[in-house]
Amino acid sequence: MGGAGKKRFEVVTTPIDVNEVVGRVMAPEYGAVTTFIGVVRNHSRGRQIRYLEYEAYPEMAEEMLEQIGREIRERWPAIEEVSIVHRIGHQEPGEISVVIAVAAGHRADTFDAARYAIERIKEIVPIWKKEVAVGGEWWVEGPGHPQA
Repeated sequence: MGGAGKKRFEVVTTPIDVNEVVGRVMAPEYGAVTTFIGVVRNHSRGRQIRYLEYEAYPEMAEEMLEQIGREIRERWPAIEEVSIVHRIGHQEPGEISVVIAVAAGHRADTFDAARYAIERIKEIVPIWKKEVAVGGEWWVEGPGHPQA
């Protein structure tokens, strides 16, 4: 089992170490680890982004991240390990906001599982994003919101 004893699903307030998250799922028996890294962009909807502010209900967010991990393992039985770490608080363009690591014996399904995880995060996890741009700021309400 990869990274035995490490918490797999976490909301943090400090910068995310990608290698540490990957280490949570790596093990000699897994031949594939697919990683998604979400990075704060310097633009959105034609506006220059100064920074983002993420807020969350951390305890519930971690429970929902864990639920996404369970959903992945049910949907793709070959997936052995999943870890999701999301950062909240003030984040500048270029900083990492989320890391998803998915491990399996072979690469099949790991890409789809990682994509599924980021889409489900946006759908169900109580984490909210405020974009602060040159000339204004707004809360992004999720994938169905007209601004998203």
